[in-house]
Amino acid sequence: MATTDFKVIPDDNELDRLKRDLEFHPADPAKAKTLSAEQVATYNEKGFVRRFVVYEPAQAQEIRSYFDRLLEKTVASGGNSYSISTAHMKYAGVFDILTNPVIVNHVADLLGDDVVAWGSHFFCKMPGDGRAVAWHQDASYWPLSPSHAVTVWLAIDDADLDNGCMKFIAGSHHSGHLTYRKSSPEEHNVLDQTVENAESFGPIVIDDLKAGEASIHNDLLLHGSEPNMSTRRRCGLTLRYAAASVRAGMNWNEKGVVVRGSDPSGHWKNPARPEVY
Repeated sequence: MATTDFKVIPDDNELDRLKRDLEFHPADPAKAKTLSAEQVATYNEKGFVRRFVVYEPAQAQEIRSYFDRLLEKTVASGGNSYSISTAHMKYAGVFDILTNPVIVNHVADLLGDDVVAWGSHFFCKMPGDGRAVAWHQDASYWPLSPSHAVTVWLAIDDADLDNGCMKFIAGSHHSGHLTYRKSSPEEHNVLDQTVENAESFGPIVIDDLKAGEASIHNDLLLHGSEPNMSTRRRCGLTLRYAAASVRAGMNWNEKGVVVRGSDPSGHWKNPARPEVY
């Protein structure tokens, strides 16, 4: 089982029993406040929002140093560069990034007035890592319904083709939930699912980012990345958000922090900021 936010899912049968609504829910360009109406329309069409600045270079350097300390602590306790998962429940510094108004303002234009943040996971490819992230849809791993959720990918390091930046299949979120196969160990996949013939669902878009920049993609959008065979590290922090009206199975609602508006149903547990930085 992959070392990710997804690892708590025991098997595909349990996800199937949830009878999830896995259809794309478009955003309303007319209601956008931070993104332009054109950016929201592009998100609806292509499934992603390209780069925007969250942290200026000096701030990005501070966050990189913070991650370096977390990684050193994690490795010392027996983990690896992919092990820092659900980090907002453990570390106040990650909680602060997850709830950053700059990020939340962009996300709210896509998800609506009531938003929860429920996931935070560092995907860190060390130099010469050699592991790919095969084409996949986030929704295949998440016990959420309806499918009204996004991932923000925040670059901790500069990410480009040389060190294995993320790639999107534009428009693939309109194809619904796609069939996948389990990856074999020989594939050296960071995760454990592979969608075959992904390029048949749309053109490939390179999501290269400078440290401190971020992109947003829909939970049904096909995406992946090549191995990092360079001499540079490639770390990104994935931040997961959903409309507060989304229901979570398997107790995943315990991770959800209300970051915009409210959750009238009280479904999401809205944990407090951790004390440990």
